[in-house]
Amino acid sequence: QVPLVESGGGLVQAGGSLRLSCATSEQTFLNYNIGWFRQAPGKERKWVAAITAKSGRTYYSDAARGRFTISRDSARNTVYLQMNNLKPDDTAVYSCAAVLGTIEDEAPLRDSGWYDDWGQGTQVIVSS
Repeated sequence: QVPLVESGGGLVQAGGSLRLSCATSEQTFLNYNIGWFRQAPGKERKWVAAITAKSGRTYYSDAARGRFTISRDSARNTVYLQMNNLKPDDTAVYSCAAVLGTIEDEAPLRDSGWYDDWGQGTQVIVSS
């Protein structure tokens, strides 16, 4: 099991910003593709964004595109999710997940079933 530790969640007003972090090991950072998912109370888990291990290519859900940015910092072995212009509908527990291998297509990265390891999640609450 790979280490994945999320942080950065909190309470923010609509229109505000948060930056979530997913800290991991160097081995994971170099070899695993990382996805961010979120789950609102009473709803199913949904994919938000992903970044590939090999090329750093990024993908976004329709809800995230234009407002969220996924990035990575090799010096810190950390993947970030910068969230801007937050809306009450963004309220959820956000989790990062990792899947090993060379994946450059978006389709598998959107599917939570592909991921091998998950962090514990961080709560994001957006007030109106």
